[in-house]
Amino acid sequence: MGKRAAVEVEGAKQLRKALEAMGDDAVAELKAVNLEAAEIVAKAARPLVPRVTGALEATVRASGTKTRGSVRAGKKRVPYAGPIHFGWPERKITPQPFLYDAIDRRRDEVVSAYEKNVQNLRKKHGL
Repeated sequence: MGKRAAVEVEGAKQLRKALEAMGDDAVAELKAVNLEAAEIVAKAARPLVPRVTGALEATVRASGTKTRGSVRAGKKRVPYAGPIHFGWPERKITPQPFLYDAIDRRRDEVVSAYEKNVQNLRKKHGL
């Protein structure tokens, strides 16, 4: 698979460990922070997806775990997300990196969301 586009949060591991020590509710809040950031990218990616039937666009989804937010496209019934995104030279499919374009366009917004939400978590839990 191709490279990953990412926004790294400095001190995220230490924050996660501190929140884990506080219990499941605090960890759920961290998952929500990661999901919110991923949703920003997913929302920006959907209009960038090359559209024939709309099936690929419908598979763009965000998820949040305690360690990261992710955006994915494709599934078993729509297996062509990878070739569309990364290209397939042998089949003359030109890369159309809609997910990478979305993170590039919304990077500042994602960073701002993380900054705001992490500060709120730190204040709420006295970290």
